[in-house]
Amino acid sequence: MTETTTSLQAPHVLEYPYTRSVGPVIGRFLEGLRDGRIEGIRTSAGKVIVPPTGYDPETGADLTEFVEVGTSGVVTTWSWQPEPRKNNPLDKPFAWALIQLDGADTGLLHAVDAESPEKISVGTRVKVRWREERVGHINDIECFEISDGLDHRVEQEDD
Repeated sequence: MTETTTSLQAPHVLEYPYTRSVGPVIGRFLEGLRDGRIEGIRTSAGKVIVPPTGYDPETGADLTEFVEVGTSGVVTTWSWQPEPRKNNPLDKPFAWALIQLDGADTGLLHAVDAESPEKISVGTRVKVRWREERVGHINDIECFEISDGLDHRVEQEDD
């Protein structure tokens, strides 16, 4: 005897809407973005973390020494986004990149308006493109862009 099974399907969206307080450390970081500056925080070992955290990742100690870092930096890794989605920062192809800002020891993830994947590589110098109206949000940085026409790429050593 052959059994026939019918599969029932229904669309379902699983969401967890919530409101989060940013706290004093991220709050100060976002206020800095609103004012056109980027701040990190110094760890017990003297490293500067951007974006800042309220604790030292190595010791767990509270961190309180804010440090202003540059608005330019170097791409440390990247991935090309050929077809942007509706919630992406740019509506044309771009790169997602970790950017080590001048004066920082960690990378900040953001979009780079690089025209094509051939225009970006590890070591490329980039600078912030600020949004016209800033409100204290990560999107106050519209994106990063290649800083000038010079090639600042780092030579990769062969392993």
